[in-house]
Amino acid sequence: MRGEGSAASAAGGISGGDGGASGTVPPPRGGSRRGGSRRGGGPANRRGRRRVLRWVASVLSLLILGTGAAGYLYYRHLNGSIQTDALNLGETKLGGSKPNAFGQTPLNILIIGSDARNDAANQALGGATETFDGPPLADVQMLLHLSADRSNMSVVSMPRDTMLMMPKCTEANGTVHEASKGLVQTNESLSRGGPGCTVAAWTELTKIPIDHFMMIDFKGVVSMADAIGGVPVCVEQNVHSRTRDGKGSGLKLPAGTTNIQGEQALQWLRTRYGFEDGTDIGRTHAQHQYMNSMAREFRKNAKLTNPVKLNSLAQAAIEAMVVDPGLNKIDKLFDLSMELKKVPPGRITMTTMPWIYSTRPGLDGRVEPKAGEAEDLFRMVREDIALDGQGSGTPASAGSSPAPSASAPGTAGTAPSAPPAATAAAPAKIAVSVRNATGGKDGAQAKAKGRATEVATLLAGKGFAKAVADTQTGAEDTTVVRFATDRQAADAAALATALGLPASSVEKSGEVPGIVLYVGKDWRTGDAPPAPAPAPTKAPDSAHPLNGDNDKACMAIQPGFTW
Repeated sequence: MRGEGSAASAAGGISGGDGGASGTVPPPRGGSRRGGSRRGGGPANRRGRRRVLRWVASVLSLLILGTGAAGYLYYRHLNGSIQTDALNLGETKLGGSKPNAFGQTPLNILIIGSDARNDAANQALGGATETFDGPPLADVQMLLHLSADRSNMSVVSMPRDTMLMMPKCTEANGTVHEASKGLVQTNESLSRGGPGCTVAAWTELTKIPIDHFMMIDFKGVVSMADAIGGVPVCVEQNVHSRTRDGKGSGLKLPAGTTNIQGEQALQWLRTRYGFEDGTDIGRTHAQHQYMNSMAREFRKNAKLTNPVKLNSLAQAAIEAMVVDPGLNKIDKLFDLSMELKKVPPGRITMTTMPWIYSTRPGLDGRVEPKAGEAEDLFRMVREDIALDGQGSGTPASAGSSPAPSASAPGTAGTAPSAPPAATAAAPAKIAVSVRNATGGKDGAQAKAKGRATEVATLLAGKGFAKAVADTQTGAEDTTVVRFATDRQAADAAALATALGLPASSVEKSGEVPGIVLYVGKDWRTGDAPPAPAPAPTKAPDSAHPLNGDNDKACMAIQPGFTW
C-alpha cells in the first residue's frame, strides 16, 4: 500500500486538469478567487484537484471508521488528534433532531470539504501557492441524513456556486460576521468564522436541524483507494478527458466497467470535461457513482479486517478531520460509525439539490435553489421521509429496540436515556408577541395592514390571553414561531400546535426577547395559516437520485471526448 507521501506525489504529478471550478459552470471572467474565472490549466486545475481530495476524504473517513469493531481497539489513542470547532455560529438554533413516536432519533451530519492549504502535506498535494494560508472555502457540502429507524440514508449535495443569503455568525472570541445584505456564494460561509457558519447557512436555507458536522482537509486519499484494491466505475463510451488546449483531468478509460485506483481514481474524481455536458454537475454525478461503489467495496473487502492496516487508514482520516464537540472522542465517532453501518447500500440515496441558473445581474454561471423542488427535498429530510420512495423499516414498537442517538452524550455502544419532555403552560399563561411579517423576504408586497392586531385577537379567542400585537415587524415567507430560551420551547410548540403550524416552524433564536409569532406572507388573510401540501414520497427527478445498490450506473460521455 502506498504511504501518504507517495499518494501526495501521485496527486502532485498529474498534469493538466479540468479547470478549477467545482460548481456547475465556471464563474464569470475577471475578479477574485471567489468570483473570477477558473477556466484553464495551472493553478485553477490544482484547486479543482484539492476540492476533489477533500470530497473523497469526507466519504472515506466515515467508511473507514465503520469498517469493523476490531479496529476500535487500535485507534483509541487517536483521541488527542481530534480537532473540534463550534457546531453552529448562527442565531437560529433548531435544537437538534427530535425523536419520533417510537423514541428513535434521526441524525443529520453536514460533511464539509475545506479548501484550506495551511500545512506542508496539503500543499504537497498540489495547488496554487497564492492560496496557501488563505481564507478557506467550503467547496464541498453534503448533508447526510440517517433515518430515525436506521433503515435508510439520504445524501444531499449542494453545488459550490449556489447563491444564498448568509446569516449572522458570531465566533467564540466575539468576532461578528453580520448577515449579508445580498446573495453570497455558499462556499464563502467557511471564511465567516469556520464550519459553524456553514452549518448556520444550511440551517437558514433548509430548516433542517443539523446534529453534527465533519470537516475534512485530507492527505493520502489515493492510498485508500489502493488499500481496498480499487473502485469499479463505468463509462458508456471510451473517454479521454483532454481538450485541444491541454485542459482536462487526463482520464482515459475504455467503454464499460474499469477497476480504478491510484492516479486513475484521482482523475475520475476530478473529471469535468468529458462527462455528461462538461459542467461540474456531471462531475458531481460521477463522484456519487464513485462514492456508492466505494461503500460497496468497503463492506465486502476482507483486507480491511487487518487491524494494522485499518489503524493506519483511521489515523490518517482522524488527523485530517475537524468535528463538532459532540464527536470529539473516538468512542463517539465509533458509535456514529456503527449507526451508519446499519444501512444497507440499497437504501442509500445520493442526490444533488435541485437548482436553476441565476438570472440576476452579475451572477452569470451561478445557481440558486430551484423553487418548489429544492424545498420538497429539504422537507423530506426534515420529516424523515426516505428519498428512495420505499418508506421506513420496522418501527421500534414492532419488536426492535429504539436506535440510539449518536447526537446525545452517553456511554459508547449504549443508547442514552432521553430527558423527560417538558410540559407546556396553559395557553392563558403563555406570553406571545405577534409581529407582522406579511411582506415576505423579497419585500415585493406591502405588509397586510393591521395583521398583527388581527392575529393577536384571534389568539386571544383561542385562550392565549397574553398575546399582544408588537410594534416591531419582520419579513418572512412562511409563518414561524421563535423563542429565546429552552424553557420556552414547549410553550412555543403549544402555540404552533394551536394554530396548526408544523413542528418545523418552531425555532430557537437569540434575536427575540421571548415567544414571537411572525405572521408570514403565506397568512395575509383568514383565521388559520394555510395547511401544508402533502409531503412528497420520493426525491424529485431533478435531484438526480442514485441508489447505493446500483452497480449498473454508467457515466454518459460528452461529445468530442471519445477515442
